[in-house]
Amino acid sequence: MPLSPSSRALPGPRRRTLLASAAGTVLLVGCSGGNGDSGTAGGSRPADERARARAARDSRELAARYDAVLAAHPDLARRLRPLRAEVAAHAKAFEAGATGPAPSASPTTAGSAAPAAAVPTDRTKALAALATVERDLADRRSEALLEVPGELARLLASVAAAGAAHAYLLTDGGK
Repeated sequence: MPLSPSSRALPGPRRRTLLASAAGTVLLVGCSGGNGDSGTAGGSRPADERARARAARDSRELAARYDAVLAAHPDLARRLRPLRAEVAAHAKAFEAGATGPAPSASPTTAGSAAPAAAVPTDRTKALAALATVERDLADRRSEALLEVPGELARLLASVAAAGAAHAYLLTDGGK
């Protein structure tokens, strides 16, 4: 008896697998100990602040990429606006925990220069490029969380897991 299209397994990770791995990452980081204090008198080290500022900047740049794809492909708005809103919320979350002034967007930052020019005209390729950026950023954040203290590590883990889920949702597997 041939399998109907609805009974075949789709390629890529299943939703349960993504959620389980995200929960595992958060639990792993949550169990790493630490109360969010980095051990300095002010509770924050310059390296931690740089990591927080970099994460906020990366989220703002990613939001700008979403904006560029939305400008080039307005028909993708229904699919992309919720993901873009989460990315903007991630930037605010990183900025909210900063002890200094909120970092400003820099036009000379790598990846932010003329993102609209880099958007492929083919919508499938534009989504794939956005998924690649999400995936790469999630990987960098997963690596960085090992070098920062408690609360910032938990936030990085959560945002990295969200980024991995975004990457999945932007690919054909997320349809």
